[in-house]
Amino acid sequence: MNNPIGPVDATKVPRYGGDTTFARLPRLTDVPDADVLIWGVPFDTGVSYRPGARFGPNHVRQSSRLLRPYNPANGVEPFAARQVADAGDIGVNPFDIGEAIGTIEAGARELSGTRRTLLTIGGDHTIALPLLRVQHERHGPIAVLHFDAHLDTWDTYFGAPYTHGTPFRRAAEEGLIDFEHSMHVGLRGPLYSKLDLDESERMGFAALHSREFARTPLDTIIDRIRTRLGSRPVYLSIDIDVLDPAFAPGTGTPEAGGLSSRELLEVVRGLADLNVVGADVVEVAPAYDHAEITGIAAAHVLYDLLCILPGGR
Repeated sequence: MNNPIGPVDATKVPRYGGDTTFARLPRLTDVPDADVLIWGVPFDTGVSYRPGARFGPNHVRQSSRLLRPYNPANGVEPFAARQVADAGDIGVNPFDIGEAIGTIEAGARELSGTRRTLLTIGGDHTIALPLLRVQHERHGPIAVLHFDAHLDTWDTYFGAPYTHGTPFRRAAEEGLIDFEHSMHVGLRGPLYSKLDLDESERMGFAALHSREFARTPLDTIIDRIRTRLGSRPVYLSIDIDVLDPAFAPGTGTPEAGGLSSRELLEVVRGLADLNVVGADVVEVAPAYDHAEITGIAAAHVLYDLLCILPGGR
């Protein structure tokens, strides 16, 4: 768009005032159209430990008030080259996971239309499955770059096939994932058995474990990721628990030994110029978040995701 409407001017409305949209952007209803949409999916019925991610979208919005229009890390003004808007939250059934997945899929299909890019705030990681279904419709098999402490390729919990620990197994079974170009980043913590890793690899995911960040330069890690993704359409799915609990205490299944917020942001910035077609940031649970530590980290991750989208420079 030639003259996009940007965030509220902080010299006219203090950052602690005004509507709580992401980065104080206009709402979708306040602009003629939008190229990129931020939307929330307040759903956490798929969690297996601490609940509360249903409150994540508005917590991340509140934590994004200090974001500014220019990102010196990438030399990008993400709100100047295209219209970015906040599409609000979708209402989903909190008592029926199957119905909720269908509602999220239909909502993402309607919002994205034929050209819009969606950045989604969760919610728990169950929501990645319907989002990938919509991306597959538009692009074919997707190279999934999955940041997480956990594999999320398990089969069932208590016999339930749809939970926050199973979305990428279901996506692989449905043929949504590019088996040659997908990757987990930040894995750590105990598993049920070595078979968990073997099965994940058979589903097409290479693995870059959290411990590798302690002994490998970030530039080398970024090169490994870029080589794996290639020129394929890429979807980034970022569970905030990829961060160490020191940087993201407000999440449902924390694991010690994770990435720092600086490491995660540097990796995301290093993915500029790739064919990123969409992303989500999930599992922010504000009830466990002190002083918006987790919300601020998630807000900055979303901001840097905006900055690496194609056409944003």
